[in-house]
Amino acid sequence: MVTLEIGKNEKQQRLDKFLRKYLDAAPLSGIYKMIRKDVKVNGKRRKEDYILQEGDQLTLYLHEDELTRLRKPRRVQHAKKQFRIAYEDDDLLIAVKPSGLLTHGNKQEHRNHLTNQVVDYLIQQGSYNPRVEKTFSPAPVNRLDRNTSGLVIFCKNYTALQDFNALIKERGRIHKRYLTLVSGLLRRPLSLTDRMEKDEARNRVSIADDGKIMHTEAKPLYSTDKYGGFSLAEVEIETGRTHQIRVQLSAAGYPLVGDPKYGNPRVNQAVRKRWGLCTQFLHAYCLEFENMPEPYAHLNGKRVTAPLPEKLNGICRGLFGHVEL
Repeated sequence: MVTLEIGKNEKQQRLDKFLRKYLDAAPLSGIYKMIRKDVKVNGKRRKEDYILQEGDQLTLYLHEDELTRLRKPRRVQHAKKQFRIAYEDDDLLIAVKPSGLLTHGNKQEHRNHLTNQVVDYLIQQGSYNPRVEKTFSPAPVNRLDRNTSGLVIFCKNYTALQDFNALIKERGRIHKRYLTLVSGLLRRPLSLTDRMEKDEARNRVSIADDGKIMHTEAKPLYSTDKYGGFSLAEVEIETGRTHQIRVQLSAAGYPLVGDPKYGNPRVNQAVRKRWGLCTQFLHAYCLEFENMPEPYAHLNGKRVTAPLPEKLNGICRGLFGHVEL
């Protein structure tokens, strides 16, 4: 028999969801069989949709060796810190991700990605202890493509993660702004609304008649007719779809410079030769907070920024001279 006390990072979860994370090597059918026969909360049987409360006593009628078999070993993946910190408080860490680094791991990269680096930093700072936590690990609420640099929001506790996963989807709360260099002379603001279709096998998005809505606002900042014409634009997204900025601006006639999927191959080749840029010029440079509820009201009016990486800034200087943002 094993007894667990539900803490602040496990509360407000369904019983079955908690057990699926805690007993992460158990089959799903086994989890639901266990809830019927081998689990009690505060001495009582509960259904799978019971919402756990802080302080609940969860009893698992399992032998220690069975518990060990049903849980995957929790390994701390140490990773060299490559990110900068733009903002941090008790609930949040806003990291500046460099281009070339994954936000999450994938099948090819299990260790050296931004999430592991942030978790390792928080362990070293003493604000996260994986040996104490039963299921929670700090996690991002927004994601950037590998070759997009800029700001990523991480939550340091489960309550903040739940809250920010909801807040970031609500309009008028967290404004996400990007800087991008596009091919062509963008003379006036664009307001783009399209539907997307995703080819999972090719990891490529296209504009479609049906599918999820994408909405993007683009505002020109600087333009030049040098080398055929380029524009630096500030882009704000109201939805967060895969490759949203890249596919919508390309469809509008202003492909991102350096973009291997949706860009102009001729322009990309010239940019690669002149400046050595091999990936899309896209940087998540600003987060602005407004209408934030308690306990996050201290963020209202806050503007967190990340300057352009030096390589991208150098391209801007070469095209536009001094750039002020």
